[in-house]
Amino acid sequence: MQKLTVIAAILSVLTFSACNADAAKTAKAAEPTTEEQKTLYTLGVLLSQQIDTFSLTPEEMAMVQKGLADGVAHAKPVVDPQTYTPKLQELARTRMEAASKKASEAGTAYVEKAAKEAGATKTASGMVIKQTKEGTGAQPAATDQVKVHYEGRLIDGKVFDSSIARGEPATFPLNGVIPCWTEGVQAMKVGGKAQLTCPASLAYGPNGSPPTIPPQSTLVFDVELLDIVKPQ
Repeated sequence: MQKLTVIAAILSVLTFSACNADAAKTAKAAEPTTEEQKTLYTLGVLLSQQIDTFSLTPEEMAMVQKGLADGVAHAKPVVDPQTYTPKLQELARTRMEAASKKASEAGTAYVEKAAKEAGATKTASGMVIKQTKEGTGAQPAATDQVKVHYEGRLIDGKVFDSSIARGEPATFPLNGVIPCWTEGVQAMKVGGKAQLTCPASLAYGPNGSPPTIPPQSTLVFDVELLDIVKPQ
């Protein structure tokens, strides 16, 4: 996520109007039951994703909540937001850099560990392929369209995408996806399953894919190659 987008999201939160701060506290304690409550809850979740890169401590989160409470109550800010916007931008930059470095180091360690598993192969590009079920069909080329079932996870186990959960296989050209997929699926045969461990350089790199994939994320995919889709 670009830092200006993060800043805009935060400023919009701090200026978002509501009845009063007491109402905000009540809403915090309640579980959403009506459609409107669920919609507003979704707003909160989406806004939280936009400030996630700050990696706020509980004390820092309390300060953000104070700014929010003052904003919704239309109280006079204790500091001038315009004066501190450049400082907020600098904080966003340094926090994102620190998070990217941490993710990169964790990803490198994860790839090395995955490469040592039985049946795993680390390729020259740096990805790890582990065939979990050998296929018996044809092997696709980079120019082929393939039909697959898959699940994608961060290295902490969080699932960010799954055709299996949707109950709908995905079809796409192999030369139109992340490099890890282009290389990894070519190593499979139809009917086979494999686990692909993708370093950030072969996935979404320093930018990630907000809001689900942070910058410099190493990704893990379980893939089943269902078919090679021939042109009509």
